[in-house]
Amino acid sequence: MMEEAVYDVFARKQRSEPLRHIGYVDATDDALARVYAWKTYDEENWFEMCVVRRSHIIPVNRIDGPYAARATGRLGRHAVEGR
Repeated sequence: MMEEAVYDVFARKQRSEPLRHIGYVDATDDALARVYAWKTYDEENWFEMCVVRRSHIIPVNRIDGPYAARATGRLGRHAVEGR
């Protein structure tokens, strides 16, 4: 059985907006992560949506910050900014 990885989901509603973190999904591979993200966060009409495997996030200036923790663990299911 393949082990699931955590993928952070980023999206924007308009081309002029920056990508923002909208939550995360668990998936066994990149293709499933794309499908799970699209189906989980389909309540909005997104211009663009991306997934990034959490283990691929590389902290630059903080080894104790939230993304350093995210690179190895989970902070909370579907954490959405601004909601």
